[in-house]
Amino acid sequence: MSFSTLEESVASHGTPGTKYFAPFVITSELEAEADVRISHYPAGRRSATLPLLHIVQQKFGYISAEAINWVARKLELETVKVLEVVTFYPGFRQSAPGKYHIRVCRTLSCAMGGSHELMDRLCELTGIDRSQCDPHHHPIAVSPCGNYSVEFAECLASCGTAPVCMVNDDFHEGITVDKAESLLASYKA
Repeated sequence: MSFSTLEESVASHGTPGTKYFAPFVITSELEAEADVRISHYPAGRRSATLPLLHIVQQKFGYISAEAINWVARKLELETVKVLEVVTFYPGFRQSAPGKYHIRVCRTLSCAMGGSHELMDRLCELTGIDRSQCDPHHHPIAVSPCGNYSVEFAECLASCGTAPVCMVNDDFHEGITVDKAESLLASYKA
């Protein structure tokens, strides 16, 4: 798969959140960290795909077409093999989230507790339009200012305190619609 075909198929579309993340650049630090991860999988380099993608997303906020190509070259794989992993796992972002990325649980307990209404309220408060979201390839919607982004998440493992959400890596329980404004206030941009 050529780079242009990859870009046409799943290229990261620009979002206002891009300003908070450095562009993908191959550094000596990145190469060294990747080499260490790959060394843990001597029997099959392909097994290092997930760890390398996690490194990229942690450092750059999302996984761009350039990053997919780099991981494929690094692991001596066809680009499509890395692309399959990126597009299969919903935890991998293909476009830049906002500075504060909010994942709202949508599974049964949270849905019954009002997670869909919570999502609507968060979007209302941040000016986010989710109408163009593609739940498979681009599930993230970003506020016009780039400070906030939202997406639905599968079970966040706290059914008894529904609805729950995560803001970046911070876990929040019992976030009802009436608590949405105070949640956002605690993450001022």
